[in-house]
Amino acid sequence: MSGILFIVSAPSGAGKSSLVAALIERDPSLKLSVSYTTRAPRQGEQDGRDYFFVSSDSFNAMLARGDLLEYAEVYGNLYGTSRAQIAQALERSQDVILEIDWQGAAQVRQMFSDTVSVFILPPSLQELERRLRARGKDSEPVIGRRIAAAQSEIRHAHEFNYAIINNDFHEARADLEAIVRASRTATRRQQLRHPDLF
Repeated sequence: MSGILFIVSAPSGAGKSSLVAALIERDPSLKLSVSYTTRAPRQGEQDGRDYFFVSSDSFNAMLARGDLLEYAEVYGNLYGTSRAQIAQALERSQDVILEIDWQGAAQVRQMFSDTVSVFILPPSLQELERRLRARGKDSEPVIGRRIAAAQSEIRHAHEFNYAIINNDFHEARADLEAIVRASRTATRRQQLRHPDLF
């Protein structure tokens, strides 16, 4: 397998999805893994583009068959990544980004030791709360739960290869791009991709 598996994790509201979307727009050779979820689609989300929306029974059947590389329960909903989808992309030398939480990241790192993992941090919990309110997507109780969860999630940032503080979006995007570029030029990866040169 010569594709690189990138993991990007963050607490809700830290800007992970926006940063990953901006990265992929500038680097179309990166493929975003589409997760399976049991939650209902939000306005504007499309099945197969944003997530594969499935029933709890379907999700549990995939889990029982060993079809999922990782999975986690977040706010009462299940999320998971297709094992076959990732393996096939990496075999084709496709670089893949998994946008998953820290629990899923820990599971993936156990199976793929050569992953490149990045944790996105907000500049402060106060700023995170401001961003969550500005999104206008969640009720006050949900925002409270997300802030409490963020405090817990941030304690796992040290488990990742890199930590980006998303204070300025353009700087954070440039940092993420730099990590991708540096990872691709690591000698061992260049040897895998260009064995004739070595």
